[in-house]
Amino acid sequence: MRTPYSVPEGTIIERSRAGFQLYTEPVDHRRPEAWAARPRSFVHVSGPAATDYLQRMVSNDVEALAVGGSCEGLLLTPKARIIALVTVLRRSKDDFLLLTEPELGERVRDHLRAFRFATRAEIELEEHESWLVFGERPKGELAVPNEDYGTSAWEILDAGGPPDGPEVDAAELEARRIAAGRPRHGAEIDDRVLPAEAGLVDRAVSLTKGCYPGQEPIARLHYRGHANRGLRTLVLDGEEVPEPETEILLGEKIVGRLTSAARSNGRIVALGYVRVEVPGDAELTVGGSSARSLDLVSARP
Repeated sequence: MRTPYSVPEGTIIERSRAGFQLYTEPVDHRRPEAWAARPRSFVHVSGPAATDYLQRMVSNDVEALAVGGSCEGLLLTPKARIIALVTVLRRSKDDFLLLTEPELGERVRDHLRAFRFATRAEIELEEHESWLVFGERPKGELAVPNEDYGTSAWEILDAGGPPDGPEVDAAELEARRIAAGRPRHGAEIDDRVLPAEAGLVDRAVSLTKGCYPGQEPIARLHYRGHANRGLRTLVLDGEEVPEPETEILLGEKIVGRLTSAARSNGRIVALGYVRVEVPGDAELTVGGSSARSLDLVSARP
């Protein structure tokens, strides 16, 4: 097992166009609004050719990251089907840590190894402890901004135990993710889904960097066409939380499928893929319950 990575006391991170950047300057420390466990798998890629190799394999511009910077990226098949969504953290000039979902660590490692050939890069699993902290930046920890839950959050590694403050349990964390419209592997993300359909191009793809697996179909769809369906966040009027893969109907016509649903603040929030020609203000039906866009419901006086 490799030694956990740490940063100097007072280090903070800011977002730039190249990703997330570390800055070593003091910040005021406040008690976090809340915290949550964030299970992860970790894969390190290091060596003289690590930067060049990841630049050729990951959809985002890894080469542009400063030391301490991070960005989201995708590992893709040549047909742009999603293998994994990762966060790439540049720990030093030739050392990167990839954060991904707990069930994807070995898949990410094996995929990167399969195409390494004679590339001088070490690719191994690492073990770390990860927590989410909501609110102000934590002081004195490696903190990567996380935008998956609809509010300011920071992912910290190897903090030595749970942070202070109230805990957000797994059910509430899932409801926050759904309400924020953020896709998750195994729910919204699988080998049926293109990055554009899941809303991942803006956040995890560089349209100006060099070649990587899946680049051509992504560029062709972006510049010459459009996805036939897109991810929508819905509010349901019913009492029962519907199961994934429940059909989404417009009148009697099937226009999509549900991917995630959870109860939150006395209502049911859901994510699902809906045909793009369906108006955003359309009243839909999911499992016998009326469903409307979360944006429309939130805008009501």
